[in-house]
Amino acid sequence: MTQNLTIVPQGLRKHLLKSLSALNVSSLEMWYLHAPDHTVPYEITFKAVNDLYNEGYFKRLGISNYASWEVAEIVGICKANGYVQPTAYQGIYNAIHRAVEPELLPCLRKFGISFYEFNPLAGGFFTGRYSSIDDTPELGSRFDPDRTQGKNYRNRYWNEPYFKALASIRVVAEKHNLTLTEVALRWISHHSLLKKDKGDAVLIGASSLKHIKENLVDLEKGPLPEDVVKALDDAWNIVQPYATRYFK
Repeated sequence: MTQNLTIVPQGLRKHLLKSLSALNVSSLEMWYLHAPDHTVPYEITFKAVNDLYNEGYFKRLGISNYASWEVAEIVGICKANGYVQPTAYQGIYNAIHRAVEPELLPCLRKFGISFYEFNPLAGGFFTGRYSSIDDTPELGSRFDPDRTQGKNYRNRYWNEPYFKALASIRVVAEKHNLTLTEVALRWISHHSLLKKDKGDAVLIGASSLKHIKENLVDLEKGPLPEDVVKALDDAWNIVQPYATRYFK
């Protein structure tokens, strides 16, 4: 979401055209509504979205940070009115944050919406840099308490249950000479509920080309040993009561 942007028709048009201009393109392959604006009825929002689609400004519609019941309502509105429907949902999902599994993923399957997973390394929690709630994160990092993003990520992961879970995973990973990063990426590839035949995808990010190459190699490796998978399941059971929700 652009700062101070509400999802009203004039705001949607203004910022979509601004994005097109910045990218020097006439149409986007995918346009996301990054988060809901609960001050504007969905009927108004998605009529405006459909108008922009009919004008050729984007080819596919994506949504993010909507609850499962909101997704169902949106699809119903779009179907009833012949509007362009979302075909992708970008959401948080990893071995120690599985809040999307019980209701969101079944909802997306029902409506034929692909899931684009982000945060496979839990914002850097799986990089091995941190082992204690008393650690001092790097300035500018996703866990920097002086940044808005840092406060959000600390609220999500920076607590005793999550560090306890991480420590339990680390023990089993070291037994197999695996890095935490490799464990997290191989889990998302082989043991999560993502399905390639449903168009699901993993979104990765890194601070260097070297890290991107390493992440891609890890994603292509095979399934994890059974005891590592069990350790990840046990870790999720530890943190599940403290996990933040997947929607805004």
